[in-house]
Amino acid sequence: MNTIKKCLLLFLSIIGVISNAQNISVKSPDNNIVLTISNDERLGYSVTFRGLSIVNPSQLGFELKDEQAMTGNFTIVDQSVKNVNEIWISVVKSKHAEVINHYNELQLFLKEKTDPMRQMELIVRVYNDGAAFRYKLSRSAKVGDRQIVKELTTFNIPGDPKAWIVEYKGYASSNEAEFFKHPLSYLNEKSIAGMPMLMEYGNNCWVAITEAKIDNYAAFYIGTNGVTNQLTTKLVPIPGEPESGVKVRFNDEVYTPWRVLMIGETPGTLIESEIIQNLNDPCVIEDPSWIKPGMSAWDHWWSGEVKMEMPVIKQYIDLASEMGWPYMLVDWQWYGKFNSPEADITKWAPQINMPEIIDYARSKNVKILIWLYSSDVNRNAAYKKAFPLYEKWGVAGIKIDFMDRDDQQMVNWYHDIIKCAAENHLLVDFHGAYKPDGIIRTWPNMITREGVMGNEYYKFSNKMSPEHNVKLAFTRLLAGQMDYTPGGFLNVKKEQFKNQTPAIVWNTRAAELSKFVIYESPLTVVCDHPDNILNQPGADFLKIVPTVWDDIRFISGHPDTYVAIAKRSGDKWFVGVMNNSTGKSIELKLDFLPAGNYEAEIWADTKNSDIDPKELKKVKQTTKSGDIIKVTMAKNGGFVALIKRKS
Repeated sequence: MNTIKKCLLLFLSIIGVISNAQNISVKSPDNNIVLTISNDERLGYSVTFRGLSIVNPSQLGFELKDEQAMTGNFTIVDQSVKNVNEIWISVVKSKHAEVINHYNELQLFLKEKTDPMRQMELIVRVYNDGAAFRYKLSRSAKVGDRQIVKELTTFNIPGDPKAWIVEYKGYASSNEAEFFKHPLSYLNEKSIAGMPMLMEYGNNCWVAITEAKIDNYAAFYIGTNGVTNQLTTKLVPIPGEPESGVKVRFNDEVYTPWRVLMIGETPGTLIESEIIQNLNDPCVIEDPSWIKPGMSAWDHWWSGEVKMEMPVIKQYIDLASEMGWPYMLVDWQWYGKFNSPEADITKWAPQINMPEIIDYARSKNVKILIWLYSSDVNRNAAYKKAFPLYEKWGVAGIKIDFMDRDDQQMVNWYHDIIKCAAENHLLVDFHGAYKPDGIIRTWPNMITREGVMGNEYYKFSNKMSPEHNVKLAFTRLLAGQMDYTPGGFLNVKKEQFKNQTPAIVWNTRAAELSKFVIYESPLTVVCDHPDNILNQPGADFLKIVPTVWDDIRFISGHPDTYVAIAKRSGDKWFVGVMNNSTGKSIELKLDFLPAGNYEAEIWADTKNSDIDPKELKKVKQTTKSGDIIKVTMAKNGGFVALIKRKS
């Protein structure tokens, strides 16, 4: 073997890439995860974790309209490999102030061996907490659009692991539904299952499937192809196309989103993971210093029907000011009739005065966010005129609602809106939205989004439960920011619960507080009425809990029982524990604390919280690193603590 080949093999070995014949394997930096590309008659891949098969040999490729399928018969004309080990500073610190981005990458340049000799690139990245791959397709010989009918990516899952599955009735949805535990074999050809989809393999192995960096492409959902546990990539059709029709059109090059497998020994590895943001590009906003996370009051129909009355709006501004929150959200009807050709998002309704609202808020050190209906934003490109006007008014951000789609056209619309908002120094909160994909790294003004069955469902549904709330930490939140709108302070027993105005919630006050620690939303919108929050037990916690974090540690829990998470802000640690509907005691080991002596300020359930869920006890105790705090939670209960060094 000549010296050049020896050096190449040594280099490949160092960065975790092993090639023999038509199989090329990429290892994670710690060697625990291996993704292998097979380039035989069919292009495929497989994944292992510590020698355990995570994905059995599975298919790669595409079906395109008026073209033969691209499934294999490729020559590898070139390849490149690299190791990346960097730290980047987060503009909006969702989980970590400093994010470690460490992976091995393989890029394959493929060309068909026979006519029409089309080309395709496949990029693979393997991290210590997961693996991801994406494709790049280019123009064909024929001038004009190429049209993807089907992406052939499959996930051939071994065995029949437990899976937490969320299903939607169709491809056009607000991504607001419950996650239910099933054997993976529950899925079938008709399934339209959302992501992230969590699976427990046993043998200390947890896996979640999702996607990252969706741009100029359709989102995908999960079904099967008739073979048990052979999961398929079901792209969202372009509007007007049948399910079997065109999903993506492009006339130049197009990159697919990253197909992501989050992998870890515990579900906590997935909760702590930054792989979704790491798969996105660095921040493109030249000076993002104007992007300020924080809490917001909200004049929503949660506590009454919205009538857009100046005294009510000012009452919520006063709430934000009293609580030290930087924002207040003026909700629907501020511009009068909405979702109508008559709607004008550049003019306020006659019964309110937007300049007066903004001036009053400014006098209270509060900034204003405003709600918009998506069709009113899009009609005649109204946003191009409105967004510069909002900046001139002094509006800090926008909440856009009722998109309820994630096809290629809507994905591109999101990008247009986010970019235009950034140009006009506006934060963006999408409701009726699809799941996050890590875009907050690139466009940090895209500060949060819904895409969850959140607190609003207490008002009109019986679907909300402590079980649902616990599962969100292990499922939906793996994708990123979640505008759940916590803060329901009218806490009742399950037996007392009903849909009403003002809305009530069937969990304890301590459980409601825990949402502010466990759920990730740099802009956290608080749902309840000022009279239900001010001077009430637990309101003091909402004055001090941050919305962004320097570090995160999963302590313990399981999707079926409870979740306990610690998050650091500066030198202070906040702990949140959320329980399901069975009362229990757990032990919190404080081994995440640096050595030293600490004081823990605790808000917890009482012995009476099962009877009166609003009841809350507050205590202080000294502690140190490695100590154990015993936590007893009521059914539907919770616990929060602020831990800081003793002076």
